[in-house]
Amino acid sequence: MKSLFPDQFMWGSATAAHQVEGNNLNSDVWVEEHAEGSPYKDKSGDAIDHYQRYREDIALLAGMGLNTYRFSIEWARVEPEPGDYSYAVIEHYRDVLKACYEHGLTPVVTLHHFTSPRWLMRFGGWASSETPARFANYCKFVFEEIGELIPYVQTMNEVNLPVLLKGLFTKMNIVPPVGIDASYWTAPKWREVSAEQCGTTMDRYFTFHMASDDNSIRIVNEAHILARAAIKAIRPDAKVGLSMALSDMQSIPGGEENAQEAWDAIFQPYLAAIQEDDFFGLQNYTREVYGAEGQLPPAMDAELTQMGYEYYPEALENVIRRVASVLKLPILISENGIATDNDARRIEFIRSALSGVQSCIADGIDIRGYLYWSAFDNFEWQFGYSKTFGIIGVNRATQERTIKESGNFLGRIAKNNEIDLTIS
Repeated sequence: MKSLFPDQFMWGSATAAHQVEGNNLNSDVWVEEHAEGSPYKDKSGDAIDHYQRYREDIALLAGMGLNTYRFSIEWARVEPEPGDYSYAVIEHYRDVLKACYEHGLTPVVTLHHFTSPRWLMRFGGWASSETPARFANYCKFVFEEIGELIPYVQTMNEVNLPVLLKGLFTKMNIVPPVGIDASYWTAPKWREVSAEQCGTTMDRYFTFHMASDDNSIRIVNEAHILARAAIKAIRPDAKVGLSMALSDMQSIPGGEENAQEAWDAIFQPYLAAIQEDDFFGLQNYTREVYGAEGQLPPAMDAELTQMGYEYYPEALENVIRRVASVLKLPILISENGIATDNDARRIEFIRSALSGVQSCIADGIDIRGYLYWSAFDNFEWQFGYSKTFGIIGVNRATQERTIKESGNFLGRIAKNNEIDLTIS
């Protein structure tokens, strides 16, 4: 049985600048990787050298059959010091965009994917009331210079991740991989070193991953609103949105209230800020199940991914339906994927997830595209290079790329704009 998708459906994959470009020296995360006592398993280093190899990489994605590439522009490169913009860097990103068009890929640009310039910490980071205007000015510069080449833009990636992280690591009683909240911190020395390296003190050191209290959530929302206005003032026809990380919150009898509270905590605080957006970036990887006492661990016999998530591709359909029931915006699935060294399971994950997507489309939900995370095996933040999400493998000793069968599978779906649910 074959399932068809709408004409002009966006088929692609995604990356984030810090995870693939390499040598992002001016960012706060680079500082944290190198601080004494850092919990980062690896240093990002050259990453997969995408900053140099982007044309080769874009050609690979297009050759597989994809028609969309989501990537991020690195604020720390564009604005290495406050108000000091790099025209050399903006020309680099101009060429990345041109390469996309040359190969028939629609670019979807994220302007902030977790990392910020280290200098932002001197001004209080994402706890400062000045940050929304600073972020909007950066977005304004990007769109003044290369906005005519950017049809789809996400101001920020996973604005709600700080709330997810705060809850997750509090429940697990372990040291978070990045700053969360001082009251939950149990090993602050590396964070003190990071603050010092950024030219500030711990009381002013507040990274994006820490934006989980009411004040910083308000600041993130304001940053999005001001950035959207700045972008629209320059390019009114640009499609502007942001993305959220949303697990499928399920419950067993007695856990319904806990599941609802968990959903509300990660979804509701941002709704007012996105009502005037052009689309919603939906990102999903798994489900969470709640009982009367709170979140339950996966069943003993559950299949787990390298990240420790339950293998549950059906979660994507459930989250799409839940979002669409309350948010009347077109949906772009800007991330969905699996970390595994078993590529056959990745293929099945993609097939099952897309079956759910097609079912939602058949029921009239406006879904504009599916972007798999990630295009490449890359630097997975505090886990280093140990997690393999990619549909393209990378030998980091040689930087050789190898398209996995899952990449060919997704490429065939993209070229045919349909999925055969019965065969590989």
